Amino acid sequence: MRIYEELFIVRPDVAETEVDPLVEQLTQVITKSGGTVDKTDKWGVRKLAYRVMKYNEGYYTLIQFSSGPDTVKEVERRLRVSDAVMKFITVRIDEKMKKIAKRKKAREKRAARRPAPVVHAPAMPGEGAAPMPGAPAPAMPAVPAAPVPAVPVPAEKEQE
Repeated sequence: MRIYEELFIVRPDVAETEVDPLVEQLTQVITKSGGTVDKTDKWGVRKLAYRVMKYNEGYYTLIQFSSGPDTVKEVERRLRVSDAVMKFITVRIDEKMKKIAKRKKAREKRAARRPAPVVHAPAMPGEGAAPMPGAPAPAMPAVPAAPVPAVPVPAEKEQE
């Protein structure tokens, strides 16, 4: 059993009451062959990316189901024969889900090897924390200036 998504576009001039029997027919084909319909979404009329059969809009329907490859061939055959269907596409999504699960498992494995990050308490303003960009500079504390020791300056030698 594999998981598939079937997206098909029906002509916009076809009433929604005519789309329902088509969806029902496809679900019967899937269930009779031993598959299961997981989800059916009716997206409604949407604008197409380009003109198809002189239409700018189409009624979108998505069916997610689990079945064998022979069932997919029969579903595609029925969509191809139907006059109301303008376009359709079948995508096998179980491989995608497998890749995502594998990537997630590898990410968790790397995270388990990495030491836990050290969390520091947030510094209070004025306690050595870096100033915010654009904030005025904090006033310097008044520190008495240390007296500068006098350095003896050597006297110039008298010229003879």
